[in-house]
Amino acid sequence: MKLIYNRVYAKLRNQQFFDLPSLNQAIREKVKAHNQTRMQRKEYCREEKFLADEKQTLIPLVTQDFEIKYYKRHKVAKNNHIYLTIDKHYYSVPYAYIGVQVKVIYTRNLVRIYSKGTLIAVHPRSYKKSGYSTLKEHLCSHHQHYLTRSPEYYLQRGYKHSEDLYQYLKALFKQDKYPEQLYRTCDGIFNLAKKTAPLEFTKACTIAMDNHNYSFGFLQRILENKMTGDTQAIKDKDLPEHQNIRGASSYK
Repeated sequence: MKLIYNRVYAKLRNQQFFDLPSLNQAIREKVKAHNQTRMQRKEYCREEKFLADEKQTLIPLVTQDFEIKYYKRHKVAKNNHIYLTIDKHYYSVPYAYIGVQVKVIYTRNLVRIYSKGTLIAVHPRSYKKSGYSTLKEHLCSHHQHYLTRSPEYYLQRGYKHSEDLYQYLKALFKQDKYPEQLYRTCDGIFNLAKKTAPLEFTKACTIAMDNHNYSFGFLQRILENKMTGDTQAIKDKDLPEHQNIRGASSYK
């Protein structure tokens, strides 16, 4: 900085400039003269040194905009996903890394997941809360390498509890979702079952199936709002006969 100040800025201190382009042009001329001046105790100038040794090693400038990187460490859950807490979103990881601590580096647009310095997964960043970004080839069910985490495992547990829970879970897994995306829902359902009287929980499952809603939150709200009380079905009644009904002839 001291050298550049003495050879560029100091030499311009007595000149007056009326626009920025003319100032920049004067600075460029002084910098060029500085670079073409022989260096002390050297047989070359800075420009000659650059052209001979450095220019051929230059690489093109990056074409992408710079993005700030954020770093997190997460443990891969048994459903093949890590949970990025800032977005409340799940991202899949190859099944071989279940239970492993991984490093997550994310930017505004991308989420990269590393294990011991090796990149193992890349996802476009999603801001959908409670959503899943899943690659089929990451899932253990796709490779059939799963034991205690499978639809069959949860269906067997549901069957031991009650027929209603079994049918509820069976309908749950028929949804157009990867099985791994539903395991946390199943865990929550079984936790509810532990805390709830069997008859009350069975009625809650029946109500949920009647409404074709297979989410943990819906089942929880049924129990919290005590909607499992005995209710009598309202029988459909025929409309009373009267003269204001148009016949089939009115629609010919």
